[in-house]
Amino acid sequence: MTEGKINNLLLGIVPTTFAWLMRLWFGSCRVTIHNQEYCFHAAEKDKTAIATFWHYSIIFVLYQMRHYSGTAMVSASRDGEYIARLAEKFGFDTVRGSKNHKSVEGLKAMLRAVRHGSNAAIVADGSQGPPRIVQAGSILLASRTGAPILPMVYAASSYFTIHSWDRTIIPKPFSRIDYYYGEPLFVPAGLPPEGLEEYRLYLEERLNTLYDHAWGKYAKAAH
Repeated sequence: MTEGKINNLLLGIVPTTFAWLMRLWFGSCRVTIHNQEYCFHAAEKDKTAIATFWHYSIIFVLYQMRHYSGTAMVSASRDGEYIARLAEKFGFDTVRGSKNHKSVEGLKAMLRAVRHGSNAAIVADGSQGPPRIVQAGSILLASRTGAPILPMVYAASSYFTIHSWDRTIIPKPFSRIDYYYGEPLFVPAGLPPEGLEEYRLYLEERLNTLYDHAWGKYAKAAH
């Protein structure tokens, strides 16, 4: 069997199996939601929002947000295909983007999705990092559409760590999880480059403040 056929076989099996396991695994965890009033549709059900979060948290975020429809931007890499298919198992539409030319295509697809009424999800520090440094994609999307950015962070009492650039975590069964929504960030339309940088830093500060608060609950400085 060729490498391509093996990869296609794995793509057909792994995301489906993992999604099923996630429902069982994370269903045993005790999740406490903080600042629920900031979440999607909490105030106006006809409004869209742009969810953004650090890459380390992506696996549980897909599970936690499964009840909210939306479009997620996922890396165009081979590994990203697994994440895209996993996201689709939880009901999300996906578009592909990365740091190369495909990022422009991905952002255009996200713009179309939000303008047609879809919520959006973008990993704040991108698919390659550096970790906990906001990239400009969510700021551009918010500025072009008027949709607010919804920061979100979680911390867990016990978890497994994947040895990747972002130290992705997977909460252990029966662990306690504190999930925080931040106050929505509204970005003015038509921002110039210096304005984009100002709001990029502002979002980064908000996410890291939430991050410090969440992990401080478990007496940790970082995950």
